[in-house]
Amino acid sequence: MNIIPRDIPPRSVWVLEQAGIHPLLARLYAARGVTGTEELDDALAKLLPPSTMLGLPQAATLLADAMAQNKRLCIVADYDCDGATACAVAMRGLKLLGAQHVAYIVPDRIVDGYGLTAPIAQRVKDSGADVLITVDNGIASIDGVAHARSLGLQVLVTDHHLPAAAPTPALPKSESAPSGGPEDTQVPSVGAIQLPNADVIVNPNQPGCGFASKSIAGVGVMFYVLMALRSELRARGIFDSATQPKLDVLLPLVALGTVADVVKLDANNRRLVAQGLKRVRALAMPAGLASLFVASARSAPVATTFDFGFALGPRINAAGRLSDMTLGIECLLTDDPARADELAKTLDGINRERRVIEGDMREQAMLIAESLFEGGDEAPPAICVFDPDFHEGVVGIVASRIKDKLHRPAFVFAASAAPGKEHELKGSGRSIPGFHLRDALDLVAKRHPGVLLRFGGHAMAAGCTIHEDGLDIFEQGLIQVAQEWLDAATLTRRLETDGPLAPEYRRVDLVDTLHKEVWGQGFAAPTFSEEVEVLSQRLVGEKHLALKLKHQGQPVDGIWFGHTDPLPAKVTLAFRLDADEWNGVRRVRFLVEGAQI
Repeated sequence: MNIIPRDIPPRSVWVLEQAGIHPLLARLYAARGVTGTEELDDALAKLLPPSTMLGLPQAATLLADAMAQNKRLCIVADYDCDGATACAVAMRGLKLLGAQHVAYIVPDRIVDGYGLTAPIAQRVKDSGADVLITVDNGIASIDGVAHARSLGLQVLVTDHHLPAAAPTPALPKSESAPSGGPEDTQVPSVGAIQLPNADVIVNPNQPGCGFASKSIAGVGVMFYVLMALRSELRARGIFDSATQPKLDVLLPLVALGTVADVVKLDANNRRLVAQGLKRVRALAMPAGLASLFVASARSAPVATTFDFGFALGPRINAAGRLSDMTLGIECLLTDDPARADELAKTLDGINRERRVIEGDMREQAMLIAESLFEGGDEAPPAICVFDPDFHEGVVGIVASRIKDKLHRPAFVFAASAAPGKEHELKGSGRSIPGFHLRDALDLVAKRHPGVLLRFGGHAMAAGCTIHEDGLDIFEQGLIQVAQEWLDAATLTRRLETDGPLAPEYRRVDLVDTLHKEVWGQGFAAPTFSEEVEVLSQRLVGEKHLALKLKHQGQPVDGIWFGHTDPLPAKVTLAFRLDADEWNGVRRVRFLVEGAQI
């Protein structure tokens, strides 16, 4: 591991300090590209204007017309936390704005697969709906949207994923690949973008959309749709500025989905999350969120983005992985505290089951992955793992664990449990910086036509379905792309830090100050690094290393979760600040993230 201190532009630090920002925060913000306080202003008025998102006016008109004609609306959700929160925001928001008939359908991960399919469209039609609204899916559902339209449904797609690439035929063998490559590995020209034939599409990642926050989550897109709809209803005289419903009550759900989906926290996403956190800390949130805080033993008045990403989000996600995401959505929709408590406890139980399954799978998957480079061989540039006993609902988490440990793009496959799909393998992948996973899948699909039955995703996470006979071809294809795209430097784990921690900042009150800020993907939580003395070390719980350290001449406790190898007497550590409480006394503790030995 290479521990690399971030560049800290002194001019930006000075500007922020002159504006009254705490010196430590000024340094941290500057290192993350913040150049002025306007980027830190989290007021709702500073959100990017809805007018810049392609399709919003048309979506608002479609929905306002449908409501005026008393049409029935049906939301097609996704089975992860972003999809669940987007569904809850849509349900709550549309009802707030006056919709009388709103229902939802959430596909089953195993039976239905991802996105709007023809059978899901048929279920929407059979429910009596007139308008189908996708949330956090739909941009790649070419056939599903076409079928919905053929049934007479109006279709509004709201999504944030990348559009599908149009099918591209494989190159003829006479068109040679770069010298030395096998004949079936030529790179054909990139196919055109293919969009579904929906009535309206709202997605900042569709061609021609000028919305600056391309990283907005699916729940954020739906929130923007509701803002545009409210504006349209205001223009029609349904509301005025005094009587219009307050959509900010939805922001705790927007914040949860945004953090849980691990999208980049650009300035606009940070504003959405900050506004949601403020309301959660003031206990102004749906009953289900309050119950999830209790079920996960977290304190809402001091809620952090960590709580969203590692406590609430996983409990919502567990429903979609092992059971039925309807449980998660209903928890977010209910206003009955007793019902919310019941659902939150159920979700907590499912999450505990998920942890057990994940633990067993992770151990087996790691053994398979490490067997790929036994005898001292270097790990291949990409990892593919399959076991017939794996559970397809947990493959993404296990892929993430392998990626974290081996610092390689990793795919984990499980046999499909869907009826009639027994010979298909469902895979989920996680990537490292420098390797765009969805683009890699696209290239594998072009080089090896027919191997990938379905695929989609982002740069850092993607999913695919292959026939069981195609696993070896897929693995070799992915490894070849990784060999071409990744070099030794990229395959070496880099941990960016904020450099040394001045001893005057090793205080509990500053730990609390840091925890209150919005940190996450693309705006990393503060991590410091410097050489320390290791005074003593011991294992706790058989899998964590408890440390007594000397930092800048003063003793401080530390812990390295999930690490058991002993450290030398002097070592450069990367660590985050935390506060540990013992007998009512809070003390600073270092949470070790890595070591450069």
